[in-house]
Amino acid sequence: MIKRILEQKIIDNFNSRKAIIITGPRQVGKTTLIKSIFADNKDVLWLNGDETDVQKLFENMSSTRMRAILGKNKFLVIDEAQRINNIGLALKIIIDEIPKVQLIATGSSSFDLANKINEPLTGGKFDYMLFPLSYGEMVTHHGLLEEKRLIPHRLVFGYYPDVVNGFGNEKRILKELSDSYLYKDILVLEQIKKTDKLIKLLQAIAYQVGSQVSYTEISQTCGLDNKTVEKYISSLEKCYVVFRLSSFNRNLRSELKTSKKIYFYDNGIRNAIIANFSQIENRQDVGMLWENFLISERMKKIHYSDIWCNYWFWRTKEQKEIDLLEESDGVLSAYEFKWNPNSKVKKVKQFLNAYPTAKYKIITPENVEDFLL
Repeated sequence: MIKRILEQKIIDNFNSRKAIIITGPRQVGKTTLIKSIFADNKDVLWLNGDETDVQKLFENMSSTRMRAILGKNKFLVIDEAQRINNIGLALKIIIDEIPKVQLIATGSSSFDLANKINEPLTGGKFDYMLFPLSYGEMVTHHGLLEEKRLIPHRLVFGYYPDVVNGFGNEKRILKELSDSYLYKDILVLEQIKKTDKLIKLLQAIAYQVGSQVSYTEISQTCGLDNKTVEKYISSLEKCYVVFRLSSFNRNLRSELKTSKKIYFYDNGIRNAIIANFSQIENRQDVGMLWENFLISERMKKIHYSDIWCNYWFWRTKEQKEIDLLEESDGVLSAYEFKWNPNSKVKKVKQFLNAYPTAKYKIITPENVEDFLL
């Protein structure tokens, strides 16, 4: 089994008298992670928030009744907790009244779960986000050389656990993931049906990875108004399908001030949406795939390593661009991404002149470990 980075972090917070909240996309292994943690522990009560009887159980929950349900169990796991009404108040009762029980809750919709627990559990929880498998986790699993060899495969099929473990069946697994799970939370969140317009929206985003996003252009493509486009994109972000990157501006009048880029948390999902699993040697969008891969993997590293930083892309009206900027402890670092290590790269003098103390680095497959490990 591939060991997840979060496993030890979660174990270290047992007996903290705080709830442990694990969020992330569906099918990234939240339940598998918890089962691995409790593989040799029998003192666990498991409840699934997707089940109707579990939802009803929490409708009139009291500490007395919960003690009876828990029995001698020392751990309570509530999977898909966002499905349960008033889950935040129920969790607070458990933390306050049954402090000897370690509470763990998972959710696949950040907005829905956060809305229900943030206020009741203020100061009473540890938050973790679980992503699809990461480059760092796979390097730990089978070594740097093997994972570097597999980068072309990862650019096409991504890092969902079932995909990584289902070698040879990636297309079928990704189709099932995109058809059955991708839309589940957004459809509930927005109370809409899976329409062609939503699919067109995702396809439009997929084709614009790495480019500035125009809501007006997308709305015309999908037949939706601008407000609906922005609302759906926000919901896709809350359900961990995509995330947005804002533009950086400080010193130059020509810097773009309000632009956005949108990336997918997983390359395989992006390719499933446009039904293109061609190998990278036969693709015109390899630069786009490489950029999405690096930025999504960098987000995982930042999150798992507890790195505090801000991040943006940089672009001017004259089309001068830096793929990723990070600022941590007052230090600005600029990164450009090139799939071909031999391609000639001209440093963006306009940026370096405006920000002379910034660090600058080009990331290729040859030095990717310096960026992601």
